[in-house]
Amino acid sequence: MTVIPDDELEFRFFRSGGPGGQNVNKVSTAVQLRFDALNSPSLTDAVRERLMKAAGSRLTLDGVILITAVRFRTQERNRADALERLQGLIDKASVAPVRRIATRPTRASKERRLQAKSGRSNVKANRGRPDLD
Repeated sequence: MTVIPDDELEFRFFRSGGPGGQNVNKVSTAVQLRFDALNSPSLTDAVRERLMKAAGSRLTLDGVILITAVRFRTQERNRADALERLQGLIDKASVAPVRRIATRPTRASKERRLQAKSGRSNVKANRGRPDLD
């Protein structure tokens, strides 16, 4: 599990939209977390590559991951939510994908497949009108 130091993270706070009454209009509760994945010394090259691919549309052209958290009504909970989501992305990228080992189908599985095909063929062949001969 890769841990990112706090000095590599940048938080920006702003007012969130939506319902909430006067609180929404007065308090900057929404959080935007910025993490420079491209230049981070905490990540290995393989993890960095997988992280940038996993970030998708949250990745800017400069290699910065932007995570916006507006789910909660308090700044602290939104900040924790953004950190949790970033950590989830990093944890997902830290696990190397398992390479698939190509295998051949067994003789029995080939025979089962061919029998199923001929069974379906018989069902379809018997569908029409019966011959009166």
